[in-house]
Amino acid sequence: MYALYTCLLLALLLVYAPVFVVRRLFTRGAPMGLLQRLGYRVEGLPPEPRCWIHAVSVGEALAAIPLINAVRHRWPDLHPVVTTVTPTGARVVRERLGSAVSHRYFPLDLPPAVWRTLASVRPQFFIALETELWPNFFRGLQGRGIPAMLANGRISDRSFRRYRLVRPLMRRVMEGILVFGMQSAEDARRIIALGASPERVVVTGNLKTEAPPNEPGADALWRRLMGLTGEELVWIAGSTHRGEEELLLDAFLSLRRRHPSVVLVIAPRHPERVAEVERVIRARGLASVRRTSLPKDRDRNAIIVLDTVGELAQLYELAQVVFVGGSLVPAGGHNMLEPALRRKPVVFGPHTTNFRESAELLLAAGGALIVQNSGEMERALDRILADPGLRTTMGEAALEAVAGRQGAVGETLELIERFLRPAPTPAGSPEGGRAS
Repeated sequence: MYALYTCLLLALLLVYAPVFVVRRLFTRGAPMGLLQRLGYRVEGLPPEPRCWIHAVSVGEALAAIPLINAVRHRWPDLHPVVTTVTPTGARVVRERLGSAVSHRYFPLDLPPAVWRTLASVRPQFFIALETELWPNFFRGLQGRGIPAMLANGRISDRSFRRYRLVRPLMRRVMEGILVFGMQSAEDARRIIALGASPERVVVTGNLKTEAPPNEPGADALWRRLMGLTGEELVWIAGSTHRGEEELLLDAFLSLRRRHPSVVLVIAPRHPERVAEVERVIRARGLASVRRTSLPKDRDRNAIIVLDTVGELAQLYELAQVVFVGGSLVPAGGHNMLEPALRRKPVVFGPHTTNFRESAELLLAAGGALIVQNSGEMERALDRILADPGLRTTMGEAALEAVAGRQGAVGETLELIERFLRPAPTPAGSPEGGRAS
């Protein structure tokens, strides 16, 4: 079974290789870290003992930050190695955590790459965030006796359907995972249905409810960087996908007639779409400016396009209202807890399958509105922008709802202590065992 999986993965990688080469030669993107992905160039690791925390991309990396900081505080002798798959995730780790951790790219799930990486990193334990279930990698961990955990676990509708097709393989993979910390009861049910032992599945909540707030005074600094006076009504559209910007711009054109001070900030989910978003804006006869050109090139009528990574959550502090993208098109939605934690009214579309529990939580609390199209978007935003009292009420309700679900970091730390940390070595004993 593992051999078949490895052959299929290798074939897929060979098909993707030309795309990788073109991207590397003809774009100016961040280095892809191929040698690290193959298990080479792992020098410069921190001293042992080390722990390994894996966060695939930007969202997982941001969610991992409070957990990583908590691990460092609880066990200062441990040195975290943090891996990502995407360069944007790597950038978040390096910018937010700096020298406090060592970043590497996650190895390709091919046995030689896995063996080389594990032999170099030699972690005391391994934690994967959300749904990173790589068969050869977890088999390698099990073979080396390295305890593993799935933290902040989430199984989307799409992933659940795919994993069920290979359930026998998934059951084998999960034998090498000591504990599953899942975001919700539904996620727990799904991981059990895929083969996890029920006694090893715990609902810990969502780490994204515990994202750190902005530093005091950061909102004033961001206003200066964005060229804003503080008199504007700021609408931030975060994590937008292709097909959504046109709908947002239609709503914006109508809103601007009633709210001439409204400023729209569009943050495309994928930074490589910035130029495409600018073309869409120009096609509507509107001006745009990139965040990295501010504040010098600030035109009060221009739409601001966020062309950086890792700043969106902090920018939410400036907003009077936030639309969370990936929800007006069938992309499953994105993290709506970040604006809620900053007391912002939240608006999203009907496609929120990846964040169903978060959407239901905010809607039930009165901290969010759901819209089906551009017309409903315009009416919802008009109502919120016109009524400061409503903005305050919705923002407080959003924060209260999310704050009531906090505690995931503490729950996860307790699972690490129970399942992953080595037991103390008894006096006079040459070596100790692991906690079980």
